[in-house]
Amino acid sequence: MYFLAIDLNLAGAHQLRNYPGACSLLHGHNWKLKVEVRSERLNELGMVIDFKDLSDICWQAVGAFDHRFFNEIPPFDVLNPTAENLARFFYQEIGRLLPAGVAMHDLYLWETEKYQVRFRE
Repeated sequence: MYFLAIDLNLAGAHQLRNYPGACSLLHGHNWKLKVEVRSERLNELGMVIDFKDLSDICWQAVGAFDHRFFNEIPPFDVLNPTAENLARFFYQEIGRLLPAGVAMHDLYLWETEKYQVRFRE
């Protein structure tokens, strides 16, 4: 099994609905994502997937969130934009864009340098 990972950074704001504390107020983060994919085989070039292609796929899924207010972007106009919900959403959106034979393995999402969530289905 091969594992390949890339890191992405985006800036964005959110506010947590019904949260009993300061995070219920509008605030922003410099978010970091680590996207890890897996494959049992390599393509004709000897790669799982080209790093640039994986980066492009990831930006298709998460780019709409960069420098935006997450609470205005579906499904987070209804769903609470917690780090956990964001990680699951990004994982699933990236996963559906991957080519055949390449699958999501893990998605790590850092809200700050100290706070991280990992999602895997």
